Amino acid sequence: MDTKIGSLDVSKPANDVVCCPSNGSVSAIQDSVPTAAVTSWDATLGGHLARRLVQIGITDLFTVPGDFNLTLLDHLIDEPRLTNVGCCNELNAGYAADGYARARGVGACVVTFSVGGLSVLNAIAGAYSENLPVICIVGGPNSNDYGTNRILHHTIGLPDFSQELRCFQTVTCYQAVVNHLEDAHELIDTAISTALKESKPVYISISCNLAGLPHPTFSRDPVPFYIPPKMSNPNGLEAAVEAAAQFLNKAVKPVLVGGPKLRVSKACDAFVELADASSYAMAVMPSAKGLVPEDHPHFIGTYWGAISTAFCAEIVESADAYLFAGPIFNDYSSVGYSLLLKREKAVIVAPERVTIGNGPTFGCVLMKDFLRALAKRIKSNISSYENYHRIFVPDGVPVRFGPREALRVNVLFQHIQKMVSSQSAVIADTGDSWFNCQKLKLPKGCGYEFQMQYGSIGWSVGATLGYAQSVPEKRVISCIGDGSFQVTAPDISTMMRQGHNTIIFLINNGGYTIEVEIHDGPYNVIKNWDYKALVDAIHNGEGKCWTTKVRCEEELVEAIEIATGDKKDCLCFIEVFAHKDDTSKELLEWGSRVSAANSRPPNPQ
Repeated sequence: MDTKIGSLDVSKPANDVVCCPSNGSVSAIQDSVPTAAVTSWDATLGGHLARRLVQIGITDLFTVPGDFNLTLLDHLIDEPRLTNVGCCNELNAGYAADGYARARGVGACVVTFSVGGLSVLNAIAGAYSENLPVICIVGGPNSNDYGTNRILHHTIGLPDFSQELRCFQTVTCYQAVVNHLEDAHELIDTAISTALKESKPVYISISCNLAGLPHPTFSRDPVPFYIPPKMSNPNGLEAAVEAAAQFLNKAVKPVLVGGPKLRVSKACDAFVELADASSYAMAVMPSAKGLVPEDHPHFIGTYWGAISTAFCAEIVESADAYLFAGPIFNDYSSVGYSLLLKREKAVIVAPERVTIGNGPTFGCVLMKDFLRALAKRIKSNISSYENYHRIFVPDGVPVRFGPREALRVNVLFQHIQKMVSSQSAVIADTGDSWFNCQKLKLPKGCGYEFQMQYGSIGWSVGATLGYAQSVPEKRVISCIGDGSFQVTAPDISTMMRQGHNTIIFLINNGGYTIEVEIHDGPYNVIKNWDYKALVDAIHNGEGKCWTTKVRCEEELVEAIEIATGDKKDCLCFIEVFAHKDDTSKELLEWGSRVSAANSRPPNPQ
């Protein structure tokens, strides 16, 4: 079979170069590969791939071994600048690469054919939905087996080996099946550069008998990647800015709202420039939390319809004009399609398109260019922020009960708020932690990640591993529900092996709370575990780990003091007991609205 079966006719970059986005900004490709020629014993396909990964900024690979990828792993970890992070399963390896890409700008995982590839598929789909460049590398069958009538293990028992490829075609932006040496260089380079150009995952399958073989195309250091930057159409940009400025400058109380696609557009700084120039009240959609500095003088919180930060929705929805930069309006972000917005009042800025009201639409206009140009034409208007300031009432504090009363979740997050700093990062699990973490006020420099578009329960464990591996200078605070933890718990052992000092708050409330509030049933109740004992067993005296159980505020305060004091260099696992019905008010409102959206009857035919 021809070696380009994975190419699939996708358009290739104009030439082989790229830039790695990091937290919404652009960082140059690392120039760390020595200029001296690679020795012949290292001039292998695996060695070439390793040097390419280092060149784009990857220093850690999240791997699960299998017989088809063992030789490839040998050659990848022979590269001294790559660290092998062995994971307990492929799903977590993919989640870890997702978390790593959020902090580093690009991530990679290595699994084996079919049983590994299909296991990691869910994590790659999540990365696709969140616009994260994750390079999924699979050790594939021997090149001699392609095109034969042989049946291999790890397959579904058919001689057609394309099942895995066909699955990945729907959740990656490029697929390369490398089963000849002659064009391996081109396929690998095109895959990596496409991942970075499109900010989406790619799939690379490498035949197990090729990884250790040399070829003349691998005998020199890789030519540095260069992907020419995308450019706005100057005429379209000017027309879009003129129309938007006219639309917004005549408004009485306009507002700005940042969306999650600020990251993929590398437009976070440009959005802040526009906020500075306009003086408008500035909010973010829930999945954009952490992309915009919350210490900005005109920041008013999270716009999430009926469950917005207090007084934020009132200001946004009463505005006579609003600019949304990079929004995603799905059923979750719109709280069951219940946002009180009007299209004719909106300027919608997509990564490469601007729409004003019900029209017109301007294409080939990059978000970053548009926001910066608009900042120079916008008139300062502080009305919406003044309105917010006028109606704002400071948050209350949870009612205090007697000593050693059962701990409530709102008290827990009041103490987590005191922990976050510029030296920390918060990972919010899919579940009630979405809503509780959303209310945290992030200091400047504090990282924040959660997976809202895909919403995969269990994502947080692997993502915590990957994020912490990528930014060792920050202490990660991860808030994980017991239901999610049961899905992906094993890779807490990988955190211990890597020496992470993450603080995990395991919220033990006996079930899938987010599902309960959408539609309850016996299937939402899980078997309770002794989570502290489980982590102690995984620890097994190897590495630095400290665990405790917390049932009241006094115990919580003591646990936090220890975790941030004597055990600051340890992985700290704090099991927090909460009542099964102790949820945020936001989840109660959100759950009822999403339930209503899910249960709409069919339209009459």
